[in-house]
Amino acid sequence: MIQFSDSFPFIIAGPCSAESQEQVYSIALELQQKASIQLFRAGIWKPRTRPGSYEGVGEKGLAWLQKIQQELSMPVCIEVATAQHVELALKYGIDVLWIGARTTVNPFSVQEIAEALQGVNIPVMVKNPMYADLQLWIGAIERLKKVGIQEIAAVHRGFFSGNTTVYRYPPMWQIPIELRLQFPDIPIFCDPSHITGNSMLVAEVSQNALDMEMQGLMIEVHNTPTQALSDAKQQITPTALQTLLQELKIKQATIPNTVATQKLHEIRQKIDTIDDTLLQMLATRIELVKQIAIVKQENELTILQLDRWKEIMATRPEKAKEMLIDTNFVKQLFQLIHDDSIYEQLRFMQRNNNP
Repeated sequence: MIQFSDSFPFIIAGPCSAESQEQVYSIALELQQKASIQLFRAGIWKPRTRPGSYEGVGEKGLAWLQKIQQELSMPVCIEVATAQHVELALKYGIDVLWIGARTTVNPFSVQEIAEALQGVNIPVMVKNPMYADLQLWIGAIERLKKVGIQEIAAVHRGFFSGNTTVYRYPPMWQIPIELRLQFPDIPIFCDPSHITGNSMLVAEVSQNALDMEMQGLMIEVHNTPTQALSDAKQQITPTALQTLLQELKIKQATIPNTVATQKLHEIRQKIDTIDDTLLQMLATRIELVKQIAIVKQENELTILQLDRWKEIMATRPEKAKEMLIDTNFVKQLFQLIHDDSIYEQLRFMQRNNNP
């Protein structure tokens, strides 16, 4: 049985969709010749937003993957979204399953899959939900643990944000980092193909993922990406994957160099001092917000003062720009500060109205 901890980095590669027996076999063969991978992936059932899009070949594709297992001795993995998918995958001897982002978001679907896996000894990977909801991700992992699945990995594939960015699904690295704190023994892999939606950015995000101490990568690979029936823009060729893996830099989590260790310690001490100052300033700001709440309550003013909020969002990013600080970061920061200010005023007024 596949052990996710057996290789580092653990590499999963293959086409977004299994399109024909010739296609999946030729990709697998070329990957075997050019890249050292631990799992061959291929989408058999494709959950699409609208009907009419390519929805996968279904059960017949499982036989194609069996041929890859038998003739190339290559373990294979597929996405499952229903109990029926699970039953068919087990019937054809698929080595590893994964639960996709559109399924993770629905606890009923995850529970159905978990119950179908009761008593089955098979590795399962869980992709994060489409939206930035850590609890749904955790819940999916817990449901699998509850039915006895022991070999589990999480797959970070980015999150829908609603904002236009360079990425298709921005990585929001803080969420998989938090997942690691919750489940330190579960490996986390990264899916740079879905994060980027752009084959030109896959290598960069792959390196970022390893720099974040993720244990592996799931990368979509097609022998003729421009002709792919799904997600053509984000797939790379086997040759490109070979180059990507050769150029990955495996970095250390700790520094054996004592001089560098001491230097890091000194810089971190300075950061700790600055963080203490920031917290003190935030505490002072909160007290000022309470004073504002008193004035508003005494004069029957609304809590939200839209003109003031517009002024803050116009001036703070501009000042940040002058100080060479990323303006998007400052906008997000002050959005959080403003949200807390509103809630603080609401709490204050509610306490005063209900002594």
